[in-house]
Amino acid sequence: MKIWKTALPGVVTVQTTPISDPRGSFSRLYCEHELAQIIDDRHIVQINHSRTVNIGAIRGLHYQRTPYMEMKLVRCLKGKVWDVVVDLRAGSPTFLQWHAEELTPQNARMLVIPEGYAHGFQVLEAETELLYLHTEYHMPVTEAGLRVDDPRLGISWPLPIAGLSERDRQHPAITPDFTGLVI
Repeated sequence: MKIWKTALPGVVTVQTTPISDPRGSFSRLYCEHELAQIIDDRHIVQINHSRTVNIGAIRGLHYQRTPYMEMKLVRCLKGKVWDVVVDLRAGSPTFLQWHAEELTPQNARMLVIPEGYAHGFQVLEAETELLYLHTEYHMPVTEAGLRVDDPRLGISWPLPIAGLSERDRQHPAITPDFTGLVI
């Protein structure tokens, strides 16, 4: 596994190298030993899978507040996504800045999203599937989100915004008094 830092502190891209032969391929999707410097003393407690049918659909931007903040490791199993993270950490020099990566099975990349970041993605191919590894359990009482079209974020989605869930349409715009999440 190769690990690249992004412009956002703690957000990294992990590159795996599939082993291929005439039968197909084999890939290690997660290795606690190889990712120890990133995972530290966290443990994967939940694994989720999403399937999104339509091109252009966006899921997000989601995060969990304290005391159930989570690190997410996100990988595309089928299709293609534009995966976005937004820094929400109070006092961060990159507060409200975003980073995006194209994730596909072919590029074998995984995006690691630490606590204090919102996450979302736009589907670039029909029938796209993502695998999420979480270091905290989903707790509806602490879930929150940001508007994907919030002008304070200025995210450059590659396609027109489409397919938002009712929940994601209801996320509020960032107010001037929002100073971030305390980690």
